[in-house]
Amino acid sequence: MNADIKKLPRHFLPETFEVTTWDTLQPYYEALQQRNINSVADLEQWLKDISELESVISEDACWRQIKMTCDTTNKELEEAFTYFCMEIQPRLQPYADALNKKLLENPFLKDLDQELYKTYLRNVKKQVKLFREENIPLQAELSVMAQQYGVIAGKMTITVNGKEYTLQQAAKFLENEDRALREEVFTKTAARRLQDRDALDELYTGLVQKRDQVAKNAGFANYRDYKFEELGRFDYTKEDCFQFHEAVKTHILPLVQQILEKQQAKLKVDQLKPWDTEAEPAGVKPLEPFHTGEELITKTIETFDQLGPFFGDCLRVMKKMGRLDLESRIGKAPGGYNCPLAETGVPFIFMNAAGQMKDLTTMVHEGGHAVHSFLSHNLPLSAFKEYPMEIAEVASMSMELLTMDSWDIFFDDKEQLRRARLQQLERPLTIFPWIATIDKFQHWIYEHPQHTVAERTAKWLEILNEFSPAVIDWSGHEDYRAITWQRQLHLFEVPFYYIEYGIAQLGAIAMWKQFKENKQQALDNYVQALSLGNTKTLPELYKAAGIRFDLSPAYIKELADFMRGEIAKI
Repeated sequence: MNADIKKLPRHFLPETFEVTTWDTLQPYYEALQQRNINSVADLEQWLKDISELESVISEDACWRQIKMTCDTTNKELEEAFTYFCMEIQPRLQPYADALNKKLLENPFLKDLDQELYKTYLRNVKKQVKLFREENIPLQAELSVMAQQYGVIAGKMTITVNGKEYTLQQAAKFLENEDRALREEVFTKTAARRLQDRDALDELYTGLVQKRDQVAKNAGFANYRDYKFEELGRFDYTKEDCFQFHEAVKTHILPLVQQILEKQQAKLKVDQLKPWDTEAEPAGVKPLEPFHTGEELITKTIETFDQLGPFFGDCLRVMKKMGRLDLESRIGKAPGGYNCPLAETGVPFIFMNAAGQMKDLTTMVHEGGHAVHSFLSHNLPLSAFKEYPMEIAEVASMSMELLTMDSWDIFFDDKEQLRRARLQQLERPLTIFPWIATIDKFQHWIYEHPQHTVAERTAKWLEILNEFSPAVIDWSGHEDYRAITWQRQLHLFEVPFYYIEYGIAQLGAIAMWKQFKENKQQALDNYVQALSLGNTKTLPELYKAAGIRFDLSPAYIKELADFMRGEIAKI
């Protein structure tokens, strides 16, 4: 395996071509639409030319988004992104639909390698089924509206000890041993978020109503049913999601309750407050695995090297090419992501590191996504690299667990290393109830798109209570608790993309279980599965990874029991 991947050579577009306006792109779409296809070889070349065009456009769009999230204060960058959403994307969609139909009508379609192309053709048929001309302007508006979340959230700061911090930077104080300081930071963060409560409520209401219209235009009863189809959820249903919610409540929530009761006893407090859940007792300093972005990437590369040279080389190439923006700063959008870049192949990692343990987790998580990008780059079509999130998140979440054996690179002290590993094992369990909450909330939201803000708040609290451990005392902060959903950018930017984290977390736990039984076999399976991109179904991709695609309560209980045992060993 070689991480020194090459930019895809162009055969259809000039090497110097850059995406500027629709007028420069249109002739290439026209040429593809009018081309005669007289053999299966012609068909395969035509698909490669479409793929090349898609790769160039996709990479251009990604760079516009990357630059805008790196600096939300720069109006020119925001306008460049908006221009693409409003002036280019809407115009290419009818052509993409026409090309899909041309493919499905082609007599040589049956002569393609059906095994290689099966998931691709399944996806093309789905796109044709969903496409509606009247949805083009709505989808363009939705893309621009969704980015307003980052603009609003990127301006949120608080002052602590006379210094201004982004909310991501200030979160590190919630690990501090000084309980009064934690409460102060939590209270200020809550107050700052409440300032934009109405703006985010209004934005979300607009998004929900527009999304509902898109679904209705496409002939669906609601946006949930439309989105399941659009996301390509061919291998599980909404009923599987409901089963997952119940399994989390039955088998995971009691474990989370135990973890938090242990935390309360450790802190020796009468009531566990929301600012206590990540804190250390007096005299115990929060974990600081690194101090600068440079130190974070250097140590992560060393950690990845321990799994195998290829893994470390992926990050070395990214560093060399300037594909990392790691440290939090004012004016930067919140969150973290790995953005695949379809033509050059080397992805971009964006995050808001502030020296915390969770930043180490984010770095190795996004590094797992990056490895996936490298492994799938040489697949012949760009569509083959657009793998489902349920396997993409296995790539990233597994890396959080697979790298743990090498975290002594970040922690010299054995007790700190023990604490770090314990946190890493407890965190996947504590996130399951939140995943179930966010997912169940979205099902209700889009089944009742005309709901009022008051109804939304009431339903949020009802579902939140269902999945919340009783041990945390929120008294005095009920107003903030009622809007905690607004922290979740997925609700605004990528609707329904969240249960994937829960499904993939099950996969990652199973992957780690396999790693503990046979390290090399697990790594070989990991590489094999990720190299397949989107050329196999989800059950097939999981099987290639040596694990099961299974959302049943019995399987969730099995993995929860395994994690309980591993936590007990630490």
